[in-house]
Amino acid sequence: MDLELNNKVALVAAASKGLGYGIAKALAENGAKVSLCSRTDSNVQQAAQTLNTETGSETLGTACDLRDANSIQNWVDSTVAKWGQIDALLVNAGGPPAGFFSELSDDDWQSAFELTLMSTIRMIRATLPHMPSGSAILTITSSSIIEPIPRLGLSTVMRAGVNGLVKTLADELASDGIRINNIIPGRIETDRTRSLDAGVAKRLGITQEEAKTRSEQAIPMKRLGTTDEFGRTGAFLLSPVSSYITGTSFRVDGGKTRAISG
Repeated sequence: MDLELNNKVALVAAASKGLGYGIAKALAENGAKVSLCSRTDSNVQQAAQTLNTETGSETLGTACDLRDANSIQNWVDSTVAKWGQIDALLVNAGGPPAGFFSELSDDDWQSAFELTLMSTIRMIRATLPHMPSGSAILTITSSSIIEPIPRLGLSTVMRAGVNGLVKTLADELASDGIRINNIIPGRIETDRTRSLDAGVAKRLGITQEEAKTRSEQAIPMKRLGTTDEFGRTGAFLLSPVSSYITGTSFRVDGGKTRAISG
């Protein structure tokens, strides 16, 4: 299927690895010009160069602290200066740390608020003036917005706020021809997933591989997903081909989430 992304300009946040890189890769493979950001300059430059070499698409790498409004604005401005407009935005940021409610301080909650919810608001706010009709926004959240995950209260609360923002903006932006959706990863093979498995292993006194196996057995497909599988879905939702889809959450989880709706 032609996703009609040739020469479209896409901003992809937190894209030096993991879920963000998976979507950036799929966009580049389909001909989009991709502007990646990551907190570490060397990492994002390497990712941008790799995508350019492997796909032939134009790329731009920018160091950006997603907790800082000025840093986000600089990333957006540099992209517009290079390519003139923005046709797609992938909102993404590293997940807040795990912890039971009793372990979390005010600083933990404030940090999660800045990293997860405010970064989303700021990225969208900075990008919208440069988005023509037909553009698309996609946010990455978590299955915790449907089924809370033990010890991930920070993620559950903040990402639920992101999901509410998506539904709100779907109504507000539709008349401008701009779509916004949410994509929910299940257990995808990333550094974040491995870190969570390591935490479970330590807490239960088992090996990390045993923790991973437990996770896999809870998935109907009996395996973790790949960033390529996740990335292809993300690229579709950001593409003109999905032109009648907005205000919706898509699960990419191998059937793990048991909810009938949501």
